[in-house]
Amino acid sequence: MAESYSHIVMGLGATGKSVVRYLMAQGITPLVMDSRRNPPGIDEIKAEFPQLECRVGGFDCRALVQAQQIIISPGIPTDTPEVRVALDMGIEVIGDVELFARAIADRPPCVLAITGSNGKSTVTTLVGEMLREAGINVAVGGNLGVPALELLNQHATHYVLELSSFQLETTHSLDCIAATCLNISADHMDRYSDLEAYRRAKLHLYDQARLAIHNRDDEQTEPLSPMNNNSFGLGNPEGDEWGITDGKVMHGGSEIMNISDISLLGSHNQANVLAAMALADAAGVGKAEMAKVATDFKGLRHRCELVSSKNGVRWVNDSKATNIGSTLAALQGLSDYLGDIILIAGGDGKGADFSTLKEALGSVSTLITLGRDGDKIAALKEGAIKVANMEQAVAKANDIANSGDIVLLSPACASLDMYPNFMARGDDFCARVEALDEQQ
Repeated sequence: MAESYSHIVMGLGATGKSVVRYLMAQGITPLVMDSRRNPPGIDEIKAEFPQLECRVGGFDCRALVQAQQIIISPGIPTDTPEVRVALDMGIEVIGDVELFARAIADRPPCVLAITGSNGKSTVTTLVGEMLREAGINVAVGGNLGVPALELLNQHATHYVLELSSFQLETTHSLDCIAATCLNISADHMDRYSDLEAYRRAKLHLYDQARLAIHNRDDEQTEPLSPMNNNSFGLGNPEGDEWGITDGKVMHGGSEIMNISDISLLGSHNQANVLAAMALADAAGVGKAEMAKVATDFKGLRHRCELVSSKNGVRWVNDSKATNIGSTLAALQGLSDYLGDIILIAGGDGKGADFSTLKEALGSVSTLITLGRDGDKIAALKEGAIKVANMEQAVAKANDIANSGDIVLLSPACASLDMYPNFMARGDDFCARVEALDEQQ
């Protein structure tokens, strides 16, 4: 008879590996399952723990229903039939972030958490930098970079976590100093029944925070029930809110810095800075430290990243825009730009309704589309140009652009129809742009 396991890790990859290592350090040998026949990380984890049993190519329901606890990868829906059976039998199904929360449960609140459809990585990084500038021993990760459980090895006093809706579905015990939901726009509609289900998954974070910080300019980010809360927004702040008055970043009536001194471009990034400051303030960071980081921080790769200026044309890589809301934010952030905007968009739309892009495309002079759902986006703008790949997209944009224009890669789609990930897509764009020098 096959051995039964008290703990089962469903799904490998970076998160699954971190869970295995954590459990093994606790003296627990789990069973690992993955629906893929050759999941990423399996050779590494087998070499590290030769005694580990890994079952691949599907999920073993008989083993799952004998477990005490199932730790599920964020990429596996909890309504997967085998998981549903385990849940119906009362077996606990949690994620890696919940394990992290339980590991620090005996400590005073020490987590700052960020979710939202767009801007999470930028805000998470900004908050981490602000705490470091203030001399706080901080570890940064979660959905961004280092898995949450591996942050425990850094022995930090504070943690800044980027959290996805998938992670929040299986997280219930975080005790955050403060948490924010930056914005809500349609994403992962291939996983959620509707936008409201996606929103509720995001806002579940507020239930685990001493202070909820929402976006005044997006009412969908407001807490679902009364609680200790504050807000940020691009307008004048009232009371203790964060906002902008006469070109200055303000916390209530206190001036923090001039908007013009923020290095990041676009109004959407001004909102990101405000959110980061509100979180950092909750952890005791002073305004001088916040302002210094906002002045020095140049942004993350693939997020409205200025790749090059050639013959007066600015080429911007926003490959991280894997949903419509990200592209809308980029276009709105550039709404005051005086030159033409040439937009390259398209990819795997993940079941999204692209019609919400139509109005924003009015600010785009030329639309170039590619990828699986490129035709759906092209249908929204008369004169859209359809191409087969990134090489053709960059070449066509180069033919059209004049000095003073911006060529913006902001796909509004995932990349998996053409690339391993959005980073590879952005790297391809950058390489094609750099190659223009050789062709001219």
